[in-house]
Amino acid sequence: MEKFSDLIRQRRSMRKFTEEELTQEEVVALLKAALMSPSSKRSNCWQFIVVDDKETLDKLSRCKETGASFLKDAPLAVVVLADPLASDVWIEDAAVASLMIQLQAEDLGLGSCWIQVRERYTATGMASDEYVHGVLGIPLQLQVLSIIAVGHKGMERKPFDDAHLQWEKVHINKYGGQ
Repeated sequence: MEKFSDLIRQRRSMRKFTEEELTQEEVVALLKAALMSPSSKRSNCWQFIVVDDKETLDKLSRCKETGASFLKDAPLAVVVLADPLASDVWIEDAAVASLMIQLQAEDLGLGSCWIQVRERYTATGMASDEYVHGVLGIPLQLQVLSIIAVGHKGMERKPFDDAHLQWEKVHINKYGGQ
């Protein structure tokens, strides 16, 4: 991408991927973006689990009742987790890292989609965070915020249309403007 404005206009959630695997260079670029993401007081409370094993991706695709099934067909997932004991704003820090992965994916011409884990539940009522902990053997003190599915785009999505910007949600100097 030449300009950031083009990058954010092009980035759309992608839930369909081709079977093409990511290159080592692409994976490294995604992880560099995650590791360079800003964090409060430079606590770097986040950690990342890269998953490319098809059986594990299939298990993770059941981490929520709805909205994660496409993960089984993704070539890669990055599980974004953080240590609440290292930072009281771990949620924000992990969210920024999640978005950095998505923006880097788009810059590489890849598709991505955020799968929310925190405060979500499996079809059986188990907390999604607990389910992912079990699948990946994550230490108890770490909390899972999201899973970012990444792969080569399996469908075309139109760029975001500026005509849909909700300018009425922008306020100048006080709520309600004027």
